[in-house]
Amino acid sequence: MIEIKNLKKSFGETCACDIPSLKIEKGEIIGLVGNNGAGKTTLFRLLLDLLKADEGSVELKGIRVDESEDWKHFTSAFIDNGFLIDFLTPEEYLSFVNKISGVKDDNINAIAERFEHFTGGEVFGRKILIRNLSAGNKQKVGIISTLVTTPEILILDEPFNFLDPTSQNNLKRIIEDYNRETGATVIISSHNLTHTVDISTRILLMEHGEIKQDITSVDENAIKELNDYFTVE
Repeated sequence: MIEIKNLKKSFGETCACDIPSLKIEKGEIIGLVGNNGAGKTTLFRLLLDLLKADEGSVELKGIRVDESEDWKHFTSAFIDNGFLIDFLTPEEYLSFVNKISGVKDDNINAIAERFEHFTGGEVFGRKILIRNLSAGNKQKVGIISTLVTTPEILILDEPFNFLDPTSQNNLKRIIEDYNRETGATVIISSHNLTHTVDISTRILLMEHGEIKQDITSVDENAIKELNDYFTVE
């Protein structure tokens, strides 16, 4: 589903990504963890061809992201609020996303109802521009926009940011349900180790642009292993 070969990216003397080889299979939920500056967002931007690699390649379903745009038909991502068009209302933005994605069923009312539990009645039907929403509600609009196109590959950078505890738990359920119902491959980065372990089938620990650990058995020992790694003695 996703294959990385000899992927390298540096900014000056700083190595942001150095991954010789990585494969992610269909249906996996990958949790990408690491400290600030570990290279997580850089990796996401390389996956989405938002950055040009110094060396190597990224393939999504066998398609090199730097040689074709066909991968965009089955891939969706939310990296930060810069992805949003903030002079639109949430409804207008979702209609725009649907239109450029070729979604035929543009029933925004159905989408609003589908995610009512997640939004808590604070996003849809208020005729408010995205720029005037709270940081948490902007985050919700961005996350919802990635799901309405039913992508086979879903990439979310720090999706739990700005969300209250109830919304965080709702989001975990949404991600798990989406993965189970569609078989989509999901990659999330998060500083919240507990949430990441809760929903992931595999954990990649990134540091200084490198994958330091690949935890393929995510069980009760995984959170201890991660906490031990990040504990300062």
